[in-house]
Amino acid sequence: METTTLDLAPTAAEVTRVLTGARDDQLSGPTPCTDLSVAAVLHHLLTLSVAFGGAARKEPQGPGPQPDAESLPPDWREQLPRQLDALARAWRDPGAWKGEAVIAGMTLPAATVGVIALNEVLVHGWDVAAATGQEYRPDGAAVRACLDFGREIAANAPEMRDAMYAPAVPVPEDAPLLDVLIGQAGRDPAWRGR
Repeated sequence: METTTLDLAPTAAEVTRVLTGARDDQLSGPTPCTDLSVAAVLHHLLTLSVAFGGAARKEPQGPGPQPDAESLPPDWREQLPRQLDALARAWRDPGAWKGEAVIAGMTLPAATVGVIALNEVLVHGWDVAAATGQEYRPDGAAVRACLDFGREIAANAPEMRDAMYAPAVPVPEDAPLLDVLIGQAGRDPAWRGR
């Protein structure tokens, strides 16, 4: 992947907007993300925002904790927006995108890690929006970058694709780009509280 910089701020802001619409009675409900509840996805967003922010600063990152609904802190409504904002700020530094970065114990090109961070926030933000019945309006440039990234890893690193996503869900070729991305990430774009 060529070195590039992307602005994670619009995606972080949209996910923060979705978080404010999640009700307490929805936290135990299912999401399109395998067998994770809303609370587990929120915990995952919290821990991954810390880890990928550290990766942007070139701080070595070992394997992070597994998503765990029971580990979601009581102040997640304040903490998670702050962490998402900090993540976006960390990746605004052009140096974050240069060289290599370590995430989950793997050393990768920093530009790849930046796009993975964007992809994680964008797709899991959709998971929360879908699970809580909210509209999701992600940044178009972010959707395009994540879609291109997913296609690139499917073609060149299928083992990485398989580690990141469930099997792809077929989506019509003329579907909106967000639906194509969601299908590529192993989710049904039409998922509604199954």
